[in-house]
Amino acid sequence: MASFFERKDADGNRIGWQAKVRKQGFPAQSKTFRTKAEAQAWAKAVETDMERGQWRDRSETEATTLGQLIERYLREITPEKKGAAQEVSHCQAILNHDISKCSVATIYSKDTSKYRDDRLRLVSPSTVNRELNILSHAFTVAAQDWGMVLPSGNPILHTRRPKVQDRRDRRLHGDEELRLLEAAEWAEQQDNSMPIARLIRFALETAMRRGEIAAMRWEHINSSKRVLMVPETKTGEARQVPLSSIAVQVLQSLPRHISGKAWGPLHEASLSRAFARACKRAGIEDLRFHDLRHEATSRLFEKGLNPMQVASITGHKTLQMLKRYTHLRAEDLAKLLG
Repeated sequence: MASFFERKDADGNRIGWQAKVRKQGFPAQSKTFRTKAEAQAWAKAVETDMERGQWRDRSETEATTLGQLIERYLREITPEKKGAAQEVSHCQAILNHDISKCSVATIYSKDTSKYRDDRLRLVSPSTVNRELNILSHAFTVAAQDWGMVLPSGNPILHTRRPKVQDRRDRRLHGDEELRLLEAAEWAEQQDNSMPIARLIRFALETAMRRGEIAAMRWEHINSSKRVLMVPETKTGEARQVPLSSIAVQVLQSLPRHISGKAWGPLHEASLSRAFARACKRAGIEDLRFHDLRHEATSRLFEKGLNPMQVASITGHKTLQMLKRYTHLRAEDLAKLLG
């Protein structure tokens, strides 16, 4: 049975209507609306769902904003992920958007589509897709683990994803490597806390990812066998990376930190910024630290290693994935042909 009550402010002016629904076997439900017609429509829908056995308590969903949902996600879910640091920054972008102020119960695909379009004006499609992935997982966790009722289901499932066309084939050309290392060595002399020149050399010799390099520990290095164990990788599988003589020399030049990390307290974002400054000083455009992985992988092929050997070093799981990171120069292949 539904009942309706006027809601008034301190001056006695009507500010809305409160609807209350009481039905045996169900918890009492109440909600306030601007007009009585809206209150009556809501009460009728609730009663109908109860009669059909389709009613579910949406009070928590209605009382929770997306911002509050993301903050809980950051506390309970994000810390368990390998890429927690990167996910925090993506979650912050969501929290800074107006969609975070909306009740979870009122968010539909039109709202997440607007979020997508707003973000595409500021960041790349791949970044937007990462943020949509986080939103999708947050909605799924809320429904499956936290018992929140999503009226329209997971809205991200009905949100068109932006097309990502950011595959890169950037390699070092001409004297770029020499100029880059000279600029990086100058930077090291100015601030030895960031051994950017040695980081560049090591990346070119190992084809390792930025995060893998930052996480290296001394106990994972077998100096006698010249092998580095990478226990945690992007693919979830550990691998062993053979170390060239140059890579060994770089490691031997590093001081031993109490933390046990080979590169000390190295943060990926700081590494990227230092690399960007070195590129700017060297007059090199459109080069990222991750491009060194492309360069190193291609050089492994140019040294004559077969795909299986290269994959064991780089950690690529399929030949197709390996192909994305490999860009051989036609002139170098011509030399192999004789």
